[in-house]
Amino acid sequence: MAQAPRRARGIEPVLVVIPTYNERDNLPPILRRLHAVLPGAHALVVDDGSPDGTGEIADKLAADDDRVQVLHRTEKAGLGAAYVAGFRWGLAREYATIVEMDADGSHAPEDLPRLLDALGDADLVIGSRYVTGGSVVNWPKHREILSRGANLYSRIALGVGVKDITAGFRAYRREVLEELALDEIASHGYCFQIDLTLRTADAGFEIVEVPITFTEREIGESKMSGSIIREAFLRVGLWGARRRWAQVSRSTGRG
Repeated sequence: MAQAPRRARGIEPVLVVIPTYNERDNLPPILRRLHAVLPGAHALVVDDGSPDGTGEIADKLAADDDRVQVLHRTEKAGLGAAYVAGFRWGLAREYATIVEMDADGSHAPEDLPRLLDALGDADLVIGSRYVTGGSVVNWPKHREILSRGANLYSRIALGVGVKDITAGFRAYRREVLEELALDEIASHGYCFQIDLTLRTADAGFEIVEVPITFTEREIGESKMSGSIIREAFLRVGLWGARRRWAQVSRSTGRG
């Protein structure tokens, strides 16, 4: 069956997937802000067994608000695995749009209506720090340099023209996630965002970037680590080599 024209496809209902690990102080205010700007949106908190009691707080919030659901996981298996679990939960229900959003306040829920508006012309909308109008606030300079370098490296290695390919604030039409082979995604850290962007582009879906202001968390600790950086560097290099080899094979008639 042919897809309906993009402008004819609705974006509601909307599910916002929020992975958590030790975010007990950040979760309640981020949900309040989300529902202040989008009262009809549903939120799925995917908690990876937080030892600080985040899961219990999420359960209490869900008991008081039927727009909030909680998915408990028994181990900290990484950002990618948490999002895939959330995607599957949403796809098993009737959500037309599934959103990725951090729990720590770095992604402003107030920017989400603009991301959803952009879905009128796209299949994946990325909240971007590095397009005109985007910015970062309160980020240490070394973190910004690392982020910009990772995005430049990924664009060159993969040949995908997305300015903020590592961004984690994004809205997918369900058709995209239904099409992608979620079982094959092995990326655990922030490399997961690069992986899904690449798969979305290769599947022929339309990707649009919308400028956002990214604000460094005020409470809690960043989940960035050396192992996450190494995973991204190695995987992107491997993916880039495979893409270049495939291009060479096609051009020489060997593929």
